[in-house]
Amino acid sequence: MTSEPVKVPLAVKPLGALGTVLTARRNLLELIPAIAVRQPIVSGKTGLRWHMVMDPAALRHVLKDRVDDYPKSVTTKLVLEPAIGDSMFIAEGAHWRWQRRAAAPAFAHRHIEALGPVMTAAAEASCRRLAAATGPVDLFEETVAATFDVISDVTFSGDGVFDRDNVHRSIDAYIAQTAKVSLLDVLGLPAWIPRPGRLFSGPGLRRMKAMADQAIAARSRLPKDGAPDLLDLLLDAQDPETGRAMNRDELRDNLLTFIVAGHETTALTLAWALYLCAFDPAIQERAASEARDVLGDRAATAADFGQLPLIQRIVNETLRLYPPAAFLSRTAQAKDILCGRQVNAGDTVMLPVYALHRHHLLWDRPDAFDPDRFLTAPDRYAFLPFGAGPRICIGASFAMQEAVIILATLLARFRFKAIAGRDPQPQMILTLRPQGGVWLDVEARQG
Repeated sequence: MTSEPVKVPLAVKPLGALGTVLTARRNLLELIPAIAVRQPIVSGKTGLRWHMVMDPAALRHVLKDRVDDYPKSVTTKLVLEPAIGDSMFIAEGAHWRWQRRAAAPAFAHRHIEALGPVMTAAAEASCRRLAAATGPVDLFEETVAATFDVISDVTFSGDGVFDRDNVHRSIDAYIAQTAKVSLLDVLGLPAWIPRPGRLFSGPGLRRMKAMADQAIAARSRLPKDGAPDLLDLLLDAQDPETGRAMNRDELRDNLLTFIVAGHETTALTLAWALYLCAFDPAIQERAASEARDVLGDRAATAADFGQLPLIQRIVNETLRLYPPAAFLSRTAQAKDILCGRQVNAGDTVMLPVYALHRHHLLWDRPDAFDPDRFLTAPDRYAFLPFGAGPRICIGASFAMQEAVIILATLLARFRFKAIAGRDPQPQMILTLRPQGGVWLDVEARQG
């Protein structure tokens, strides 16, 4: 076994404009220079002037203290707006604030905890599929199935409106068509110039929007029955300051944001976590023992969350090594100073979370898999799997609860073993995915 889990080869020489485009289309993280894991800031110019920031104090400044001066970059909006409109994920300023205030109650602790049974049921269903499997299993495919079970049930109460396979294919196709960086982005040309790869959002995207519209219309006509799901909560959501509610387009776009983000990112976290547990069997056995002691023969529930500290640490260490949102980008709106360096209005400020999480000044043995490093809390702005500041991911608690419930249940019931020569390769286009899947041998635990 190698001493460290798989990682991205970082750039060791300047790439130039064409090299940047070709590299970004292959794997966005390969744009990060190797020196970024040893320096607080790295700057350059490839058409646009840019700065990569890895210093926690500077990141706090960007993400919290002067958040309005650092909106999401034009490229981010070009990529995502066709799919999710001007929803909470990419809206700015007052338009973002009222949507966030309106949606916040839907993600209150009591509602997240009430969704625990859906997560438990998805964990049980995943166990049934794995028990029936023969030969190596692609655990990324399996975790995608499990997390889509969760997001479809918490969103639509099992209405059957969304075809899981169809929607996941639509998401994949959209990312493949639109999320790759264009030369026009690198050169900093204006957003109104069409990017050829983004002219066609594809029939899958249109189908996805149509299904969401149909679900919203159908739910609006039905009398309320039973506990509210996410769609019910969003239909009733109002900004407490202004009383404004979401119109149908805003509701649909935010719903699609939660569906895409809420299943893809947790599926990735679980798949990478299982790879890491197979990579280090000793840690896997400790975690399995913890899970079996707490759970016995049953699946995990929301009430078990606090009794599974090692599994929580494994999830955090997975988010450190393979953060789904591994590369963020902002556009400076005003002159500023970051790490003693001048930033001009219009400069691109990159937040390479992947490099931050592996920074040699912030982490001991940064490329090693060591969940126990989280026995001590890291600097708040050195660990950003969900972002930070006012725009921290609204679903962070949901994602953590889901990941711990499913991971604990799987580790209690199965042993996961690495397959020689089949290591996944971390590749980022829009999220940090395991290229080729996460193929492991799966063996049922006895007793």
